[in-house]
Amino acid sequence: MTEPKREKIIKVRVSPEELATLQMHSTRTELARWMRESCLNPGQTDLVRDLRGAAPAADPALLRQLASIGNNLNQIARKMNTAEWGAVDRVQVIGALAGVERELAELRALHK
Repeated sequence: MTEPKREKIIKVRVSPEELATLQMHSTRTELARWMRESCLNPGQTDLVRDLRGAAPAADPALLRQLASIGNNLNQIARKMNTAEWGAVDRVQVIGALAGVERELAELRALHK
């Protein structure tokens, strides 16, 4: 028998920090699926998390900063996809983002 079609939508507003926390705790790539499973079946153990072990503790300030960076990148992408920016503006932004990417690669290399 097929599952009933999901037609109802629940909108939940969260802060960037709350979203980062939800994503950190989620054991699924789809946040909505994880939230449905967690809320509707709270007694079930999550085999994926049980096998993987507890998630490492993350500094809340770091999570806030990462969420803020993600939000800024989304805003940049949104602006670049509009006709508001010319070719020169886009090239400058791409150059700046390439610099950020290099710095992040260096940070990742230091913390492996």
